[in-house]
Amino acid sequence: MTKKSIARNFLKLAATGHSHEAFELYACKNFKHHNAYFKGDADTLMLAMKESARTNPNKILQIHHVLRDGNLVAVHSHVKQNSTDSGIAVVHIFRFELNKIVELWDLGQPIPQKSINENGMF
Repeated sequence: MTKKSIARNFLKLAATGHSHEAFELYACKNFKHHNAYFKGDADTLMLAMKESARTNPNKILQIHHVLRDGNLVAVHSHVKQNSTDSGIAVVHIFRFELNKIVELWDLGQPIPQKSINENGMF
């Protein structure tokens, strides 16, 4: 399995309420993340992802781009909490050691109802 497919699978599992499985399959024991709203350990993020999927059971994750540079993989996606939500443009950056995720960054930008940019966010 490639690092790009691991990153995709990790996000798909997490978005659909299977964050425990995502971490068990793909994350390293010394995993850390850099989301400013949560402690930096795997358990905290895993539980937050599980709760997000529980409270938003119709969440939609649409992956647009997956890029790899050495041990880093970046995933550009559109995340919507439900079908009527405008959503957020999100970039997840994964750092790998061998084929395990050891570090994760995520950056998001809400999609405005009206944008002056004719190119869109995707």
